[in-house]
Amino acid sequence: MRLHKNLCFATVDGLLLIFNEGHYADKVVQQLLKRDKRWGSRDRGFVAETTYDIVRWKRLYAEIAEVKEPFNRDEIWRMFAVWATLKGITLPDWKYFENTPTRKIKGRFDELSKTRKIKESFPDWMDALAEKELGEKIWSKEATALNQQADVVLRVNTLKTTKEKLKEELFDLDIETEEVPKHVNALKLVERANVFTTDMFQKGHFEVQDGSSQLVAEYLEVEPGMRVVDTCAGAGGKTLHLASIMENKGQIIALDIYANKLKELKRRAKRAGAHNIEPRHIDSTKVIKKLYDQADRVLIDAPCSGLGVLRRNPDAKWKMQPEFIEKIKETQAEILNSYSRMVKSGGKLVYATCSILPSENQEQVAKFLASDNGKEFSLVKDKKILSHQSGFDGFYMALLERK
Repeated sequence: MRLHKNLCFATVDGLLLIFNEGHYADKVVQQLLKRDKRWGSRDRGFVAETTYDIVRWKRLYAEIAEVKEPFNRDEIWRMFAVWATLKGITLPDWKYFENTPTRKIKGRFDELSKTRKIKESFPDWMDALAEKELGEKIWSKEATALNQQADVVLRVNTLKTTKEKLKEELFDLDIETEEVPKHVNALKLVERANVFTTDMFQKGHFEVQDGSSQLVAEYLEVEPGMRVVDTCAGAGGKTLHLASIMENKGQIIALDIYANKLKELKRRAKRAGAHNIEPRHIDSTKVIKKLYDQADRVLIDAPCSGLGVLRRNPDAKWKMQPEFIEKIKETQAEILNSYSRMVKSGGKLVYATCSILPSENQEQVAKFLASDNGKEFSLVKDKKILSHQSGFDGFYMALLERK
């Protein structure tokens, strides 16, 4: 691979914003990709993937380059040189790469790779917490898996098309897909491609949704005609999936504390042809109380640490603090206690997170079942998904039934 100056400059500029100014990596990359209209898909791919790569391995590369935060521009170039050297890329004769100790870089990599938290590039506290909760053997495998680039997985919108038809249409655009075992409406891209510019996406024939995430709506056991509440709907990924399973029959009440996310959900629902969704902004407790004992099914896709989705959000490793984990666990318990009251007698509830920590998952469910409100519920089943076993995001889901 030959390095091009304008692409490398863009990457370094982006990394300075992410590391020093706390900008979100996905937003920075979006802006970088608009920087030069002459860039082709390969150029944009280089900028995006290199930026994410260096964010993902920030601790390892910084230790090898012997630099500490906050990084100045020269230090980011040193980390860039480490990335290129470890990728086997010949460094061009630029001033930024003068006196790069290539042999020393490889030696330091071999030495530092003996320590998991440096090799896999995790903060001390996060590595210790995950090992404590999952055990050394499982966490070591999971840490490696969470540093792999996530596949692009599509969820076929059965309100508008079929899996077979979408597969053929994408193939005609030279986008090859393959089916995913045990995922009814999933197609995985064989090679990465920008599917958002396709006519099929514009017409709402599919959504991009990880394989693990696609299992949550199915876990809720919804049927056409039911009254379903999606309590933490956000921009509606799982809401839209519920609508397709319900064949647009019945009612889905989509709740969220963020009104702007519900606006995005409305836009996506229109594109998807999902007509049975009613967004409601949680601007007071009245919104929740009005729905007590009203729902056949309730989905609580709870706010969480997001440790299961680090493959697609690697900068979260560096933004998160241990206090946040403790705070989010309190929020989860409050939400489960309050929102569970929407389930009517004989109805069902799914509690889900995109975390891999038992303290956010099965332990939360156990505490709830032992509480006053929770005594009305029984655990039907639960599912723990780890990236190193599934190849998809880390997730947890529990199906509870109200007696």
